[in-house]
Amino acid sequence: MRIFVTGATGFVGSAIVQELLGAGHQVLGLARSEAGAQALTAVGAAVHHGTLDDLDSLRRGAEAADGVIHTAFNHDFTAYETAGETDRQAIEALGGVLAGSNRPLLVTSGLAGFAPGRLATEDDRPIALPRMSEPTALALAAQGVRAIVVRLSASVHDRNDHGFIPTLINIAREKGVAAYVGEGLNRWPAVHRLDAARLYRLALEQGTAGACYHGLADEGIPLRDIAAIIGRHLNVPVVSLTAEEAPGHFGWMARFVGLDMAASSTLTQQRLGWQPTHPGLLADLEQGHYFAS
Repeated sequence: MRIFVTGATGFVGSAIVQELLGAGHQVLGLARSEAGAQALTAVGAAVHHGTLDDLDSLRRGAEAADGVIHTAFNHDFTAYETAGETDRQAIEALGGVLAGSNRPLLVTSGLAGFAPGRLATEDDRPIALPRMSEPTALALAAQGVRAIVVRLSASVHDRNDHGFIPTLINIAREKGVAAYVGEGLNRWPAVHRLDAARLYRLALEQGTAGACYHGLADEGIPLRDIAAIIGRHLNVPVVSLTAEEAPGHFGWMARFVGLDMAASSTLTQQRLGWQPTHPGLLADLEQGHYFAS
């Protein structure tokens, strides 16, 4: 299949591109810069110039493809609502092109707001909606789109990660302490970037319309354990903060550090034959590359 991939030069998207190409698919990657275009060309993907907020360019990309994997998102969490609205409009534009064709549209979501205190499953629906990508995509299934949601872990980890974990490390460097909130027993799921990329491919090839799949290998790592490794590698104290102290310490990250997002991927593994094989988050952190500066 010829797959249009948004976010094709990003941390997760670039791994998906490689996974698709390795499995014999053709890739049309969205690039917003010449450097991004060159990176796609270098690995054997075709280039589609455009941006996430250029809806016409997204429509043209979808029209030229047998399916779409949408991973692009503006990760400026200081303007999260604006980013979410841009994401919603992009999904609707892509879905409008695919309507009535049963072509697949894979959309990325997260695992926040599902089942605090227990493992969320693929059959759960969010009790809170910090991001509208999932309901927007699933609404397209009624329009003849094979809409599929991949709920990614809070931490998708590997070398060159620039997500939540590096942010926690940078805050610990700046503040001189590695912190968590309360008892630090709230849990984050995690998945290696290469395992996540394989999940996207399997969901594209085998996933059913309206299905949600969980991209996680570690079901839930207590934030206290993550802070302990950060503290040890940076040689700084590990401390507990109150919920009132968290915003002053973590900044925009405060809205995430206290969340309990533990989840299971058992049904995903059964339904798609997906099996994570790469190191878990704690083992990846122990390798030390997260702390090289």
